[in-house]
Amino acid sequence: GQRGEEEEHHSLETFTFYLSEPLSKERVEAFSDGVYAIVATLLILDICEDNVPDPREVEEKFHGSLLEALSEYGPNYLAYFGSFVTIGLLWFVHHSLFLYVTKATRLMGLLNILSLAFIGGLPLAYQLTSEFAEKSHNEIEAIQVSCVITFFASIFQFAIWTTALLNEEETLHAFARYGGKEHAFMFAKLALYPCVSLGAFFLTCLLSEFSTAIFHLMQIVVPFAFLALRIFVRISLTAIKSVMSLSRRKVVLLEEEEACLSSNEALS
Repeated sequence: GQRGEEEEHHSLETFTFYLSEPLSKERVEAFSDGVYAIVATLLILDICEDNVPDPREVEEKFHGSLLEALSEYGPNYLAYFGSFVTIGLLWFVHHSLFLYVTKATRLMGLLNILSLAFIGGLPLAYQLTSEFAEKSHNEIEAIQVSCVITFFASIFQFAIWTTALLNEEETLHAFARYGGKEHAFMFAKLALYPCVSLGAFFLTCLLSEFSTAIFHLMQIVVPFAFLALRIFVRISLTAIKSVMSLSRRKVVLLEEEEACLSSNEALS
């Protein structure tokens, strides 16, 4: 029995060490960039294949006006731009994350693969929200599936950063460590998409008028919210630092006044 416990403890230590073993950061980034590029390409291929009007239909139905014919596919194009913006911003967050990662581990690589698995599902989300664009129960479910895919794609990115923080001295640049210059902004950046996707999911449960058009407009607005978030974090950190510096000055002034009073009392 004692030998079995020792073997189990040894196997657990081996498994833990296996997950913390280093992994080539460059290969992780190269593989991730390839997946993001393929997913973005699949989106435009779907647009070119399914959302180009037939020349005969343009002549007969729209009297030769190509712009009017293209307007029929407006929801599909909106879905494309919303999905492409999501992929682009998730890639940007991934790039910012590994910019501050100095050493990748196998656990971080595993979490990255799980994130990429859901990134690969974004063309599926595009197809669902573009096909079920009419007001129906299926439209709401298509939005919910898209929210779930986006949530897991982004939450695994957040998990990579959390894993890096557990051994931040070896895996993270000093700027992104706890208390570092970019720590608060990295937290806000990585938490943005999980919060947005969860918020959109709960809105579909509460609002019956929530549509795919609103969902894709939210996707397009997120980068502007991202920039506003950066400005807000910078202003908040500056305000906190100024308040802390003022409080420190007050404490120093009070200590100096107490020192002067004590010295005067000693002289008297």
